[in-house]
Amino acid sequence: MLEIRNLVKRRGAQEILSGISFKARPGRVTGFLGPNGAGKSSTLRILLGLDRATSGTALINGKPFAQLHHPLATVGAALDGSGAHRSRTGRAHLRWMACAAGLPRSRVEEVLEIVGLTKAAGQRVGKYSLGMGKRLGMAAALLGDPEILILDEPVNGLDPEGIRWIRTFLRERAESGNTVLLSSHLIGELAETVDDVVIMKHGKIVASGTLEEVTGYHSSLEEAYFALTADKAGGVG
Repeated sequence: MLEIRNLVKRRGAQEILSGISFKARPGRVTGFLGPNGAGKSSTLRILLGLDRATSGTALINGKPFAQLHHPLATVGAALDGSGAHRSRTGRAHLRWMACAAGLPRSRVEEVLEIVGLTKAAGQRVGKYSLGMGKRLGMAAALLGDPEILILDEPVNGLDPEGIRWIRTFLRERAESGNTVLLSSHLIGELAETVDDVVIMKHGKIVASGTLEEVTGYHSSLEEAYFALTADKAGGVG
């Protein structure tokens, strides 16, 4: 379970998050949507202990990230690319992470196989395409075989085969009882994957619920999203 309770984040006079609350539940894929600057990244960074909230709480299985006893086995996250040094190979990056977490080297080969990166694992990360970098970030998130996945733009840069793969993979994770929270700007693709949706605008939640509830009388999630996030002037905020 991921739970955000009355989360507020201020930077000086600017309020980044305005008391938001939502849950991402086990066995379901939750889509986290909003225009650039809506507050999604700030929320995820607070949830993962990378930033502090002004007030409110962000909990993973009832605890802040810093209090998790085995964080890699609890939550895996892929934010802002792979996080690997460009001069390292993909395999070396994962081996370093596995060693730091006390995981066996065999797990590195397992996650490389899962994400379809085995053949490219010996290449330097600097030569990876955007899609390959996304796969490496996913492999890193899976190292501890976590029960919760938090992914930011996971299909960005993937070819159609890669998009189909990640859609199937995330559905299988959820159907196995895991919690999946993902953000994406590809609203149409997201609608093929998610069970629940949270939509943000200007630091506030403007809609949340099941895919059917949020879509409502609109013909698609994409239509609902743009209707909910459009500024008064007609543009998207």
